[in-house]
Amino acid sequence: MPRITRRDRSDAPSSPAATPGISRRAVLGLAGAGAATAGLGVAGGFAAARAGADAAGPAGPARSYAFAGEHQAGIVTPAQDRLHFASWDLTTTSREEVVALLRRWTAAAARMTQGLPAGEFGPDSGPYDAPPDDTGEAANLDASGLTLTFGFGRSLFVGADGADRFGLAGRLPAALADLPHFPGDVLEPGRTGGDLAVQACADDPQVAVHAIRNLSRLAFGTASVRWSQLGYGRTSSTSTAQRTPRNLFGFKDGTANLKLEEPELVDDHVWVAADDDADEGTDSRWMAGGSYLVSRRIRMTIETWDRSSLREQEAIVGRTKGDGAPLSGGTEFTEPDLAATGRGDVPLIATDSHVRLAHPTSNAGARMLRRGYNYTDGSDGLGRLDAGLFFLAYVRDPRTQYTPMQTVLARDDAMSEYLRHTGSGLWAVPPGVASGATMGTADGAYIGQGLFT
Repeated sequence: MPRITRRDRSDAPSSPAATPGISRRAVLGLAGAGAATAGLGVAGGFAAARAGADAAGPAGPARSYAFAGEHQAGIVTPAQDRLHFASWDLTTTSREEVVALLRRWTAAAARMTQGLPAGEFGPDSGPYDAPPDDTGEAANLDASGLTLTFGFGRSLFVGADGADRFGLAGRLPAALADLPHFPGDVLEPGRTGGDLAVQACADDPQVAVHAIRNLSRLAFGTASVRWSQLGYGRTSSTSTAQRTPRNLFGFKDGTANLKLEEPELVDDHVWVAADDDADEGTDSRWMAGGSYLVSRRIRMTIETWDRSSLREQEAIVGRTKGDGAPLSGGTEFTEPDLAATGRGDVPLIATDSHVRLAHPTSNAGARMLRRGYNYTDGSDGLGRLDAGLFFLAYVRDPRTQYTPMQTVLARDDAMSEYLRHTGSGLWAVPPGVASGATMGTADGAYIGQGLFT
């Protein structure tokens, strides 16, 4: 008996991103070519966001960002309000199967970031006796500003035993070195590391969760989820169009963060250059235009912090809790005067304050682009909140931009008394994917292609 399908695709309900009278196949062609948004990469994404953004937060949920572009979306893209981050371990030993997975992920990402189902048939069409090629919980929802950002862990290149797992050891970037054990780390293996990572950001939590769920479905038999993290309430702004948000300590966070509107600084501190590893004895030119992503799951001892006086809280941070101005005076965006003193020549910004120790002048000029999120994962067995900051930061070289700073903060920052680092990861984030209607197919472009070819 011939296999029966639910309905021919021409009769399937159109996605919210489709134009009446145009088939979903035609819409897919437009999305693949990058025509479903105002443009490619940073320029197109920013134009779409600014068109509907207000200063109080992200643009309306109907915005979308092109998946293709010089750089991956989700880095300098104006930070969305929700996060679903996931890390995978590869269960295959075949390099060809890894490439096939990246092709599947690319094709699905190009669709989902335009508000389309993960597969061409969608959740309610296609072969009736086969699983749908989309799980369906995002049906009738728009793109909601979804971005999907992919990264490769060190373990993709070399195993714990030093084995060259997929013939990639010779292309391991020197900067993708294991992060050291920082003072006070209490890392949990189940929240640390991984071969592959995906950062899904959106303004609708269901859209972000749907994206990771469908990437996991497509990875079945090739990779399995190692750990994941949900986040809400961005803790930094990546555009001047956004107000500075607050973390769970109640303070404004990320005031001095790098911004999309500072392209020269972003070039210097975020994007990898083709010759960055020229003297390191490794071929990592495939990372040109990419970046490195540091993740840290930082549990805050909320209850202890809440019993601290306002004076102590402000001294620890180095800013006022109300408007976020530095304790040396001014407004939120006034540059802290680290030399200013008060009565008895005591520094107005304490020597062990977070603002002082994290300031670029205290770290050889190093800066980073942060995209962190608050998280709340219920309570522990003692009734205390398991809540805090899921720290995400993009840097050009973690060895010079992140590791020295975190070493100082972990050792000397007064805030460390209220923090517990329970998870960690470092990933090489390759450049963006070239646009094309055949993106992700057997002969089309795919994420990380430069590494494998």
